[in-house]
Amino acid sequence: MSKRIFIIVLDSFGIGAEPDAAAFGDVGSNTLAAIAGHKNFKADNLRKLGLFNIEGVNCGPKAEKPLGSFARLREKSNGKDSTVGHWEIAGVESDKPLPTFPEGFPDDFIEKYEKAIGRKVLCNKPYSGTVVIHDYGEEHMKTGSLIVYTSADSVFQIAANEEVVPLEELYRCCRIAREMLTGDLGVGRVIARPFTGKNKDEFTRTLNRHDFSISAPSETMLDLLKADGFDVISVGKIYDLFNGSGITEKITTKKNQEGMAAALGLTDKDFNGLAFINLVDFDMLYGHRNDVAGYARATAEFDDFLTVFLPKLHEEDVFIITADHGCDPSTPSTDHSREYVPMLIYGSHIRHGVDLKTIYGFSAVAKTVCEYFGVKNSFPGESVLSRITD
Repeated sequence: MSKRIFIIVLDSFGIGAEPDAAAFGDVGSNTLAAIAGHKNFKADNLRKLGLFNIEGVNCGPKAEKPLGSFARLREKSNGKDSTVGHWEIAGVESDKPLPTFPEGFPDDFIEKYEKAIGRKVLCNKPYSGTVVIHDYGEEHMKTGSLIVYTSADSVFQIAANEEVVPLEELYRCCRIAREMLTGDLGVGRVIARPFTGKNKDEFTRTLNRHDFSISAPSETMLDLLKADGFDVISVGKIYDLFNGSGITEKITTKKNQEGMAAALGLTDKDFNGLAFINLVDFDMLYGHRNDVAGYARATAEFDDFLTVFLPKLHEEDVFIITADHGCDPSTPSTDHSREYVPMLIYGSHIRHGVDLKTIYGFSAVAKTVCEYFGVKNSFPGESVLSRITD
């Protein structure tokens, strides 16, 4: 019989500041607490799985008899971004933070980049993605120059109007940037940020975003699973975050609804291995835009999805819900936050109500996945499989 694990990453669904949050400027951040009191929030199924029973979570009603096992994961890697977070979930810890550029990228690099792409560059500063197209979009449309900007994360972002710069041209410029950004300039992601509109009051980002990530520094659980003959199915930006490494099938999505639909479809697919799913809207649309109402609504939509998804799991299936970092939408900052993340584990043969407390290292996910499939590995941390199965 096929064995399957479904991992769904709720991108940025943090559950409280980590002990070293001060070093990242994130004291007091708590994404879950920020949304739990909003009228749009609903988490009935998440509560039943044990979300509010997790150590340190005090913003919702605990389940008397949780249906899943649960833990609070503390990040070991030196970072708080999607790339490093997903790498650690997949077993690779990063002691050295990916480089950030609070003053923008070096002038000499920008000059070389302009020559390489045959276009000029505007901005080259840390900026909000929606504000930067308002401030620079009209100049971009007049000149054809690309809007390059960054953030507190390790990113090189390129915004362009789809009517001025066709998508394939924008993606070409991103690929060139990815090839050039190495060594001390080796950012985690180069991100295409296309938009539409005729003027600054109409500019709107489209769903044609595309991420070009740096490769993980060593083998991940995806690589090991694939090498052992297991299926590794990517849904959403998982493929991009791992630069395609270790993936046997890619399902592209642009929003949460598409990711959840894909996950639901995979329950009917005869595969043997891992379905690794990222739901990006929590972070991209709501966390970074300080939209508490939207974040709460997205959580309610995911909770409704679980009503349909959970009964479709097979007897041998394991389902894991986790996150890669926080992005508290209630703080003045619009950047990621250094937070604990949940780990909820469910399945017909998974013990109910096992409180795994706080685990240091997201790589507990990779260790558990590899043990379930019998895949040898040297990842840090320990598997929790023996503690949650009879």
